[in-house]
Amino acid sequence: MAKEVINQFKLIAPGGTATPAPPIGPALGQYGVNPGQFITQFNAATQDKKGEQVAVLITTYKDRSFTFEIKSGPASGLIMKAAKIKAGSGTAGKSTAGSVTMDQCREIAKEKLEDLNAFDLDAAARQIAGTARSMGVEVTGD
Repeated sequence: MAKEVINQFKLIAPGGTATPAPPIGPALGQYGVNPGQFITQFNAATQDKKGEQVAVLITTYKDRSFTFEIKSGPASGLIMKAAKIKAGSGTAGKSTAGSVTMDQCREIAKEKLEDLNAFDLDAAARQIAGTARSMGVEVTGD
């Protein structure tokens, strides 16, 4: 017999270095998840992604247990890492904060492909390029 699911929610946390301090601890506590237990398991599972923002889908059950599934980080974070910038442009379309190549967009799309709403890698790369443009990051190449 399957466990009864109570809730499912998403959270973005720093990979390998999460702590039960706000905002993570209170977000987990409101759904009945033991923050210490989650942080220990999450940090062990994301040791290879230290310093990166990682999305995680947490499912809570009636018996107060939980499971989590690690997703890829936000596209904006991956674009900023590829462009080697700290933030996007405040005035996208008027000024640029940096630039990425279409090949870099394809690499990001490969990483995020299962989380994107795209049929193939080229469509996913175009989505990533659109996100980059909306951040004020110039996309070069084809």
